[in-house]
Amino acid sequence: MKSSALKIASPKTLDVSLVTDTILKGDCIAMMQSIPDNSIDMIFADPPYNMQLGGDLHRPDNSHVDAVTDAWDQYESFEAYDRFTTAWLREARRILKKDGAIWVIGSYHNIFRVGTAMQDAGFWIQNDIIWRKANPMPNFRGTRFTNAHETLIWATKGKDSKATFHYEFLKEQNDGVQMRSDDWFIPICSGDERLTDSDDNKVHSTQKPEELLKRVMLSTSRPGDVILDPFFGSGTTGAVAKKLGRHFIGIEREDKYIKAATARIKLINPETGPEGFMPFAAKREKPRVSVLQVIEAGVLKVGERVTDKMGRFEAVICADGLLMQGDGPHKSIHKMGAEMMEAPSMNGWTFWHIERGGRRIVLDEFRETARKKLFADTHGQRSMLLPIKGKK
Repeated sequence: MKSSALKIASPKTLDVSLVTDTILKGDCIAMMQSIPDNSIDMIFADPPYNMQLGGDLHRPDNSHVDAVTDAWDQYESFEAYDRFTTAWLREARRILKKDGAIWVIGSYHNIFRVGTAMQDAGFWIQNDIIWRKANPMPNFRGTRFTNAHETLIWATKGKDSKATFHYEFLKEQNDGVQMRSDDWFIPICSGDERLTDSDDNKVHSTQKPEELLKRVMLSTSRPGDVILDPFFGSGTTGAVAKKLGRHFIGIEREDKYIKAATARIKLINPETGPEGFMPFAAKREKPRVSVLQVIEAGVLKVGERVTDKMGRFEAVICADGLLMQGDGPHKSIHKMGAEMMEAPSMNGWTFWHIERGGRRIVLDEFRETARKKLFADTHGQRSMLLPIKGKK
């Protein structure tokens, strides 16, 4: 990457190599029309949902719910929304490389209409992915099921496209089990990651969690790829791309979002800390490590308390490398986590955390420390993580 500075441009004809890591201010369709054919490696799109909410929403205590009521999410009819969807998808397919990938996320309000439009445009759908939210907003009116998921559509330019898909890496990250389309159990954006203004209000009503974009990019893109986000918003796509050694082009028309995204991305230094590395070693290069081995390496201690990221569930590490709640039976970190969340499966390494130094640290960091300690000699002190070169 050439420079960590973020530029804002409004070009007539784009040279993609000159506008990577840039926010283009303007209408997404007009901006995409300026991008050359077959020039983008991946597209991640979080288009307006067209929720068509009927009035304000309140909690049982009569407090107001900060729902999506922005002008950009409102269309006069389904027909108007369909015309908009068809237009931006036409441009998206034109600029996508032959073997590139497109991801579109949506809710039940719009994803079925978007899916139809994608097929009509000629895209070939590879998967629909269920992002199951760990902490969804309840249905306060009690008139329907809690809306606890969103759907992502992963597609290629055509049936004959040779899609990038890092199967072995994803399997390794899922503790040796093939990753499923319904394994994406990720909390909604909250805490320090959520961008807020000076009055502590959300900067963007539909900011996506970085963990979601991280999984998307590590699944179907490669370091150095150019990733376009035509609905850039708060800049999550750009932030994650910079951390993972990809390039981005964002399109956004709202000044307040451009300002927030610019500030957010400028703070990221991909050359320092854990964010400066990409866990992309092949399975055969990264020795498996069990909880028991992490204990034996002195990285974890028997009797330490583990919790989920939000601190809602807890268990204790036992001498056999399993977890226990109270006087209950010993269970693996994966089985215990799955039971806590009532999920069919769970990667316990990314679910459980340990509090050290006043902050909760994901269990996977302790495994990585133990792996380096245990296998330093056999691997010649070589790190299992590949450094990403930042901009100079």
